[in-house]
Amino acid sequence: MKKKYNRKYIFKYLSTICSWTLFIYLFLIAVFLIFYFVNIKIINKDKISQPISIYTIISGSMIPTIDVYDVVINIKIDKPQDIKEGDIITFISESSISKDLTVTHRVKDIQVVNGEYQYTTKGDNNIVQDSAPATFEKVIGKAVLRLPQLGRIQAFIASKFGWLVIVILPALYIILKDVIKLIRIGKLQKASKLEKEKIIYDDKKDYDEEENDDIIENNERNNDDD
Repeated sequence: MKKKYNRKYIFKYLSTICSWTLFIYLFLIAVFLIFYFVNIKIINKDKISQPISIYTIISGSMIPTIDVYDVVINIKIDKPQDIKEGDIITFISESSISKDLTVTHRVKDIQVVNGEYQYTTKGDNNIVQDSAPATFEKVIGKAVLRLPQLGRIQAFIASKFGWLVIVILPALYIILKDVIKLIRIGKLQKASKLEKEKIIYDDKKDYDEEENDDIIENNERNNDDD
């Protein structure tokens, strides 16, 4: 005999799971947005001195090592000697075509001119090297981690449709669910004593039916074992 599940309790159980899942989901989205705001709007105003920096790659100059919309995490380098040939660094460019822009390229050569370290850089997908070397004082950090395509999520969230799908719709679902619950509580408070007893009786009846089904199923299982 198959166990008979009460539809009311199944719906309530699934609804609770959905609500908690959406709550955790919205919480994680909120944490991501706060972190993104702090990193981009506040921390990145002082690009050079921050110990950790995060950048979304928007050009294909480092393909296939780093693709467009990949996110690169950099750590600050304290000594110029710690940057070696072959390292990927993020720096403020002095080249003519990208002057004052933040660039992530590979170090191809290192020169010390009048005691100042200069790094010749080149994108893995570029034909020629960058026209101007990166000095150590312009280096933001060395790339230590690549998060593939995470930038697409950032771009999607920043769009109007992204806000609608990722934030607004789940939030509306939770609000609507709470409104329905409040309406039910309000009706219960206004109900007469007899109506309240009937509601309590119906809930208890549903629970007892589930208990009986459990007992029957356990007995059948024991009989099968015998």
